[in-house]
Amino acid sequence: MLWIHPIIQAFAIGIAWYVFYLGTKRFRFLHLHQEARFTWKRHVILGEIAFGFLLAGIAGGIIMVYLHWQGFFITGIHGVIGLLMIPFVIFGIISGVYMNYKKEKNPVFPFIHGLNNLVILILALIQVITGLGIVKAFVLGIG
Repeated sequence: MLWIHPIIQAFAIGIAWYVFYLGTKRFRFLHLHQEARFTWKRHVILGEIAFGFLLAGIAGGIIMVYLHWQGFFITGIHGVIGLLMIPFVIFGIISGVYMNYKKEKNPVFPFIHGLNNLVILILALIQVITGLGIVKAFVLGIG
């Protein structure tokens, strides 16, 4: 049962990296003035899926820790960073939905949205590293 959380998060992070790649095309067009084809609808739909799975995975991680160990923050920094990610993910969702419905020419808000989401991806990479340690120690019983 402890495998559900890392599987969901791996799926979400994989999609999130692809969505970020799609977003770099918009960044190149808006800020570097390069020709780039931005697939807006794909970016929005997959971004919503990635964010939804990230939030579900965070909730699932909290629930799994509580059910398995009857406590919170047993995983140390991994749990703390997971909670820290929540406001960034919520801002990513809200700003993305806003830009999808109110298409403006202003390049500043998309930049802030992308920077926020880059922070999420950096935190997600830290989560992968700390999560592998937790899987080794607590799930597989190694080390």
